[in-house]
Amino acid sequence: MDKTAKLWDVKSGKEIKTLKGHTDLFTSLSFSPDSKTLASASHDNTVKLWNVNTGREIQTLKEDKGNFNSSYIQSLSFSPDGKTLASASSDNTIKLWNFDLDNLLVRGCGLIHYYLQNNRDVSPEDQRLCDDIKR
Repeated sequence: MDKTAKLWDVKSGKEIKTLKGHTDLFTSLSFSPDSKTLASASHDNTVKLWNVNTGREIQTLKEDKGNFNSSYIQSLSFSPDGKTLASASSDNTIKLWNFDLDNLLVRGCGLIHYYLQNNRDVSPEDQRLCDDIKR
């Protein structure tokens, strides 16, 4: 109810860290497979990623299309490889958040390759930014 999540040492029963940042109640938590990242969901319609070691917020994920305004995230789960986070919302939707940075780089370069190669305002050095990225 206090809009925080607490990390506890299971053996000692002592609190390790308190995570603060959501503006409404938490609805779900999920550790990444490597246990380095914790994802939290809240009635504030956001997903926050936290560094478990430092307790600092890494990133806030928001839906671009405004669907989160009428619903809240009820559940979170990382894929076994940690490259995808699934969120299930009260509007009966599931969203997949891609953390596969290699895949994102390939897709991004695929989108801007033509622009880089053909825009006169792009420096010769920058025109080659995606040359080594396999598409």
